[in-house]
Amino acid sequence: MKQPRQVNCPHCQKTVQWCEESPFRPFCSQRCQLIDFGDWAEEKHRIAGEAASPPEQDDPLQ
Repeated sequence: MKQPRQVNCPHCQKTVQWCEESPFRPFCSQRCQLIDFGDWAEEKHRIAGEAASPPEQDDPLQ
């Protein structure tokens, strides 16, 4: 039987098996998953690129 792929948790670098028995993959735990989610919510992580529209066009009342 083939062994599942192993990846490192993006937060703590702990080894995680990439399989259905690892529900939080690629994270090792719900804690690491929530910490990463919080970092995105606080805009600590960003995807490079220009804004879709200038800020003054975001308000439909203007």
